[in-house]
This record gives sequence, structure tokens and C-alpha cells, in this order.
Amino acid sequence: MYMAWKEMKKNKVKFLIVGSIVSLISMLTFIISGLADGLSQDNVSLIKNIPEGTFYMSGDSNDSYTQSHIDDQKLEDFKTEDEHSFAFSLQMGALKTQSDNQQSVAFLTATETPLLNTVKSGEVILDRSLKDEGIKIGDRLSSPQSEETFEVVDFIDHQKFNHSPVALIHSKDFNRMFRTKEYQLIYSEETTENMGGLQAFSKSEFLSTIPSYQAEQMTLNMIVWFLVVISGLLFSIFFYMMNVQKIAMYGILKALGIRTADLFQMIWSQMALITMTSLLVAALISQVFQVFAPDTIPYHLSVSTTVQLSVVFFVVGFLGSTLSGLQIKQIEPLQAIQQGEA
Repeated sequence: MYMAWKEMKKNKVKFLIVGSIVSLISMLTFIISGLADGLSQDNVSLIKNIPEGTFYMSGDSNDSYTQSHIDDQKLEDFKTEDEHSFAFSLQMGALKTQSDNQQSVAFLTATETPLLNTVKSGEVILDRSLKDEGIKIGDRLSSPQSEETFEVVDFIDHQKFNHSPVALIHSKDFNRMFRTKEYQLIYSEETTENMGGLQAFSKSEFLSTIPSYQAEQMTLNMIVWFLVVISGLLFSIFFYMMNVQKIAMYGILKALGIRTADLFQMIWSQMALITMTSLLVAALISQVFQVFAPDTIPYHLSVSTTVQLSVVFFVVGFLGSTLSGLQIKQIEPLQAIQQGEA
């Protein structure tokens, strides 16, 4: 550790540059990860807020909730097996205020469940984000899909689907608007056996069937992992170049009896100091950004995600520095000293 710190003080500019680069890459990774989680909440917070359980679609739905249709008999059979389950349907649409201000919403209707508020025919419960658009309790809203109007009776928090606020309405109103009497999905906290004609999905499996969610998350996660790989390559290249420049020094140290393991410990100590300092700075800036980010940016970076990514960066840095140090094992003291003199 003493040798590692002494060398870092001597070549502080080189280590400061690589530390700054690692800090910028890790900060960018944290921010993109926060955007991925924020977009995920903005896209499917309705589903994410439902406890872990099993979602069921009809067998001929091709893994698409929009093509799923569950008839009344299957729904009754399911309720017999699990009285705590509930069925629900989702359709995209729009609501218009009296001032002709139109808002895109995801219409939701469901059978009775403690997980969702109860709503009567002619009423609507909206996600609280629409309150910021000037909509108030008692307002009457119309929809292009219906000739009737809906009275706003309440607001609910963090209920969005497909990046649109959820509008919870009664099943009769939903049936008239979309000309269907069948529910699309059934949710159960447990996996119910022997439900013929229905496909079962865990929450994560169901989320992966939503095209917008899957494409969005895959793209952002791919960027995150590319940045992690780049950081590993950065460590490998940096320490490799440093080791090439210090071949003569390593030869002298080996000739003086310094073990190869001690030299590796010096590299690991330098890597640990650079990585921990860079990650600490990047994590603090990323968390501060979360506080000051405007509401229009869907950004959410949890402490657990920050810790997990930090551990990944540390492991990648360790592997990168170790790979670059493998050349130290092959150094022969006399040959290295002669090469350094040349």
C-alpha cells in the first residue's frame, strides 16, 4: 500500500486523469440507469405497484394483453379457485376537459379488489399527474370514445401505463366505450393450477410482453453494460501502459526480493483507491441530480441500484487491472533491467 500511494503521489496527473475518466463514465452509467428506472415507472407503474403474483391471459393471445379475451365462465371458474384474484382490462384513449384540453390516458376497469379504488358508473379516478394539468375533483370530462361524460371523484398516486395517466372507470362505462364485455387479464397472488386455456406469467414475464417497456429497457440496459465494459477496458489499457513504462523498475524490485504477489497488491491498491474515489464522486453527483431534476424528466436512482452498479464497477476494475498485470509474472529481473537501460 505504501509503494502504491508513493507512486500515485509521484504521478498524480496520470492517476487524476484516469480517475476523472472513470468518474465520468460511472456517473453517466448511474444517470442512464436512473433514467431507465424512471422511464420504467413512468411506463408501467400501474403493474409495478401490484404485488408479486401471477398474470393470466387467454391461450390464443399470442402473449399480447391487447388480444387476450377471458370469457365469463373462465372468470367464474377462476374466482372459485382463488377468491382473492381479480380481472382487469386496459385500453388507450383520451379525456377532454370542458376547455377542450385533451389528455391521453390509459382506461382501466377491474373487478372488485382492495388493490384498486371503487368507482361508480359515470365517475372516473385519475392519476395525480393530471391534477398538475388543471383538472380538479368535480370536473366533468368527455371522451371521443363515449357520448357520456365522467365526473372526477378522486386522484391516485403513481398509476401510469404506456407513459399515460391511468383513468379508472366502471366496467359498464368501459364496455360501452370499447364494445366488449370480456376482461383481458386475471391477476392472482398465487399460481392457480389446472386453469385450462389460460397462460400464466410472472410479473417480470408479463412486463416483458409489453412492447414499449421491453424495447425501452433493453436499449437503456444495453447502454449501461457497454459503459461498464468500457470502464474495464479503460483500466486494462491504463495499467498495461503503466506497466510497460515500469518494466525496468519491476525488474529491480524483483532483483531486490519483492514478490510478484506484492507487485499485484500494489496495482490492486491503486485500482481500489481510484475506483472508490471516482465512484463516490459519481454517486453523490447522481443522487444530487435526482433532487434537482425537473419533474418532466422521469429519473429515479435508488441507493440499492447505485450500490449494485458500484460493486460491478469495482469487480470490472479489479479484473481489468489484474489482466494488465499478468505481464509482471513474465518479467525476468536481469532482462528487464537491461531493457530499461536500452
